[in-house]
Amino acid sequence: MAKLRVAIHKLTSCSGCQLAILNQGAQLLDLLEDIDIVHFIEGGLYEPDASVDLALIEGSVTTPEDLQRLQHARSNSKLLVSIGACATSGGVQALRNMQDERAWKQAIYAKPEFIDTLANSTPIKAHAKVDFELWGCPITIEQLNNLIRQLRFGTLPIDNKEKLCMECKRRQQVCVMVTRQAPCLGPVTRTACGALCPAFGRACYGCFGPSEQPNGKSLGKRFAGLGLMPAQIAQRFASIHSQSPDFNEQYHHWQALDPKLSEEDKQ
Repeated sequence: MAKLRVAIHKLTSCSGCQLAILNQGAQLLDLLEDIDIVHFIEGGLYEPDASVDLALIEGSVTTPEDLQRLQHARSNSKLLVSIGACATSGGVQALRNMQDERAWKQAIYAKPEFIDTLANSTPIKAHAKVDFELWGCPITIEQLNNLIRQLRFGTLPIDNKEKLCMECKRRQQVCVMVTRQAPCLGPVTRTACGALCPAFGRACYGCFGPSEQPNGKSLGKRFAGLGLMPAQIAQRFASIHSQSPDFNEQYHHWQALDPKLSEEDKQ
């Protein structure tokens, strides 16, 4: 069976998902039995014009250069998969979409006109056809290996949208929201991390994005019952996946209820 030719591209991001690929140790050698990586700058391979079976793209579209590189990668690949929070929902940098970016630039840079960015930071699917998404901040190597394995055998990848709470139950972990009154996003977040934070008594931060049929409205009300103020609830939904429709809706809902905002801000 022929190996898959793979290119790994980076747009605006922290490189965390690429590092997850490199840091898997001996498993990387096993992965290379199934794929030939022809372009991966983080790994020392540079061939951006190569035609490939699969393009893995990390990062959000934040600059004009990002957009050009994305379109070029799309034209050179049979399949395109976005990997990580930045690529799937804009990531942390998309928080700027909800603020006065111009004021930020003027406050930080002596010559803000030199900063060349698009109006917003957006996920890859806003600009190009995406064949599959790997959610996470960062992704796990298990996600990637399962994707590669399924593609090699000609089957469609399975998107696991199950809620994190189910993983906690399978691992017989005590619910941190019930026992510790912790504002946990587990009930609306997809599982892929193995319920890592709850295993250490911490609330889920929503690293892997919205689960299937998330009921963010009810969860937000539960957070309010735990004593969180509207702005704190809004921040929980916005921190990593602010541009995913489900979390974005809850962010705006609770942000508008913040008593510190003026009537003009709420509108």
